[in-house]
Amino acid sequence: MLTILRISLVMNLLSLLFSTTIVHSNQSIVPLRSFKISENVTYDCIDIYKQPGLNHPLLKTHKIQTKPSLSRPELKMRTGKNETSSKNKIGCPNGTVPILRSTKEFITNSKMFAKKHFHLLSADSPGTHIAGVRSSSGPFRGVKAYFSGYKLNVGKDQVSYGQIYVGSGSGNQVNYISAGWIINPGLYGDQRVWTFGFWKGKDGTGCYNTACSGFVQVSKTVPIVQPNDLKPGVPGYLYYSIHQDKNTGNWWITQFLQHAPSVDIGYWPKELFNLLDNGANMAGVGGVVQASRSGSSPPMGNGNFPNGDRHKSAIFTNIEVLNSNYEQHNMNSFPIDYLVDSEKCYGLRVGKGGVFYKYPLGFFFNYGGPGGNSCGV
Repeated sequence: MLTILRISLVMNLLSLLFSTTIVHSNQSIVPLRSFKISENVTYDCIDIYKQPGLNHPLLKTHKIQTKPSLSRPELKMRTGKNETSSKNKIGCPNGTVPILRSTKEFITNSKMFAKKHFHLLSADSPGTHIAGVRSSSGPFRGVKAYFSGYKLNVGKDQVSYGQIYVGSGSGNQVNYISAGWIINPGLYGDQRVWTFGFWKGKDGTGCYNTACSGFVQVSKTVPIVQPNDLKPGVPGYLYYSIHQDKNTGNWWITQFLQHAPSVDIGYWPKELFNLLDNGANMAGVGGVVQASRSGSSPPMGNGNFPNGDRHKSAIFTNIEVLNSNYEQHNMNSFPIDYLVDSEKCYGLRVGKGGVFYKYPLGFFFNYGGPGGNSCGV
């Protein structure tokens, strides 16, 4: 009888253990610890060497880089308000990293949205509208900006996001990396503002975050993707950098924090790309929206047109790039393009000097607008 009870206890424990596994690329990985952030958001602490990002066929011989070769300068946040990464307390054990638990449906939807993700090297995408700046005077080794995010009313088949990005194109081939804020109810299942990372590489495919293999998560406290519960009209802020490692060629994403060291979240390995070995031809920042199938475009930024008051609309400040020699410059030190394709619905207003919450703005602009049904194609 005692033997039967022991066997039953062991089976129950095994059942409990494997009920928390995540399924990715037909492999089951048992997390060492999990953090439930909200009803449908759980992060599993996965062995850094067994994380799903490393399952990509181009990364079979890849050796994980645990930190950038050269540390970026520590930069202060421009305001003490609404810092994003400290809201959700995640602290995975040493040797593990937080990976968003994904259902098969989420992975499938991520791949679908990745195919539709707009980038500035693609042909025009119907229903997509932009407001931002870019420079095509590379090679650039990185891009950095401080920018606001807002809670918006975005429909299930609409998308609105703000991003920094780098990319190169040759013929029909495109390599592209971006990161920032996104509201995408069709993908995430809610109207919250999520941080995100996206890449498109030499195999012609792209992917968000850790939904499929490619991105290597390194930070044990700040995941590449996480939700932010912002209040209507109250901004959150990100200070993001994407830069190419000087020694390895990998592309790192770093978040600068208030009163704390910067966090190197992770990187996109150089093996994923064939056009970014020696930097990116293009770098830029700005807002993007994708309309619903009915043609209704969502709001961008905070939903307001820029009117000259830098506090009344969404903003990108301290927009900088790294040149081919890893020297940091304001983006407008290079020839730049100002991008607004639907002035009925969205605007862009470049500022001239000044401060924002007592900090210098550097090169900056306000942007955004309400969207609507007459934004064009």
